[in-house]
Amino acid sequence: MKFSISSTIGLLFLCLAPSLQAQTIPAYVSKNDRRIMEEYIRFLSIPNVSADTLNIRKNAAFIQEMMVSRGIKAELLSGTTPGVTPAVFGEIKTPGATKTIGFYAHYDGQPVNPKQWYAGVEPFKPVLITAPLESGGKIMGPYKPGEAVNPDWRILGRGSADDKAGVMAILNAYEALTKTGKRLNANIKFLFEGEEEVGSIHLNEIFRQHKTKLQADLWIIIDAPRHVSGRKTIVYGVRGDVNMHLTVYGAKRPLHSGNYGNWAPNPALKLAQLLASMKDDKGQVLVKGFYDDVTPLTATEQKALSQIPDQDAQLKKELGIHSPERLDQSLAEGIMQPTLNINGLQSANVGSMASNVIPTKAEAVLDLRLVKGNDYRKQAEKVIAHIKSRGFHVINREPTEEDRRQYPNLIKITVEHGYNAQRTPMDLPIARSIQAAVQSTTKEPLVLIPSMGGSLPLYLFEEILETKVITVPIVNYDNNQHAENENVRIQYLWEGIETIAAIMGARF
Repeated sequence: MKFSISSTIGLLFLCLAPSLQAQTIPAYVSKNDRRIMEEYIRFLSIPNVSADTLNIRKNAAFIQEMMVSRGIKAELLSGTTPGVTPAVFGEIKTPGATKTIGFYAHYDGQPVNPKQWYAGVEPFKPVLITAPLESGGKIMGPYKPGEAVNPDWRILGRGSADDKAGVMAILNAYEALTKTGKRLNANIKFLFEGEEEVGSIHLNEIFRQHKTKLQADLWIIIDAPRHVSGRKTIVYGVRGDVNMHLTVYGAKRPLHSGNYGNWAPNPALKLAQLLASMKDDKGQVLVKGFYDDVTPLTATEQKALSQIPDQDAQLKKELGIHSPERLDQSLAEGIMQPTLNINGLQSANVGSMASNVIPTKAEAVLDLRLVKGNDYRKQAEKVIAHIKSRGFHVINREPTEEDRRQYPNLIKITVEHGYNAQRTPMDLPIARSIQAAVQSTTKEPLVLIPSMGGSLPLYLFEEILETKVITVPIVNYDNNQHAENENVRIQYLWEGIETIAAIMGARF
């Protein structure tokens, strides 16, 4: 029997097609885990502190290479401000698709202080650890290309969890789908931002400049940790955020605490008393109107909140906390309310550098987390009004001689750029499709959370792109994001790839 070349190829395809279709995403990841690890370690080795412009652009170039190697045409998107860190964009069009789903992650990271990391570990030279070192884990050293990967181990390094994990998982999910012969049912868009850790201060420009290009029926945010229980998680909202810098002034020079004690006003004490006036001993914020604008949870959201596993006892033990700030609510319930947090306090020196002085000033940084209904500007104004009610004269610059003579209580307040909270209705049809897709990857019930505790500028997706947003966290909750010794559990990376692939292949 004779076969033409075309018929031979056709028969070969028919023979190969079942094996391609039969290969699952986890099987593909397992087969390619060493290659994926090698690429990810190279990615993590590029410093990604937001202010480090040169290396941030190297990260963007690396992401472009990752996309091109997977058949995704990539380009850099900028706003109207010259020299701004670009976002990396790509798009895959699916014939016959009626829906477009976007996937977002950010590639910039928080600043690092290498001295605070484990001895011998450098933030941008990733190493493998068997488990958190606080729990008895061991440092295994750098990953050696080609070596077997233990999925229970972790990668230790800045950006490993927040949020290069999101970039890596999104692109490998797409690659796994194409290499296993799975069919896409929607158009796919990719957006990787480089300014998230500094408040996404130019994302609005990028959105307005490229609004048509960034249109989608839904944007999926791959960021943040899964629930403490380890179960796969979907989050339908995020808090907003705004920081306030406070400086209270005393004498123009440090004064001997013996010679001037009981006479010269102490700015550290004044600031401590002011901060103490903002909350009662039960954790309730005492700033007038602080909770007035909160949008109540819907019945669907309240039901989801009641079904979130209670991990408070585990967390108290793990973190060495006797009792939470608010005894009348769980951690999950507390996340649904706005917060007033003191990020840091500073006045003169302590420890071995302490001296007997009355300091010249005292400083604090407040972090206001916002929920749906709050406006970050109004929330900051409420705090400023409270400060004024305590007898302080507010300025936005260093005090003049006239200020010092005229006002007994001087405070400089600087309000940083902030953004509002966002929340997507949990019962939207497209939201239910996402839930079904993620649920298909696990036998355990999903943890559905109306809003996460952390903040992302997701309100911009609704305000400018007029698109709903859902967050799908993939990393471990104990990843030390924003702190020293950031890490990610490798198994969660592999599961994240499967989760995202399921969403990409979902029917909408």
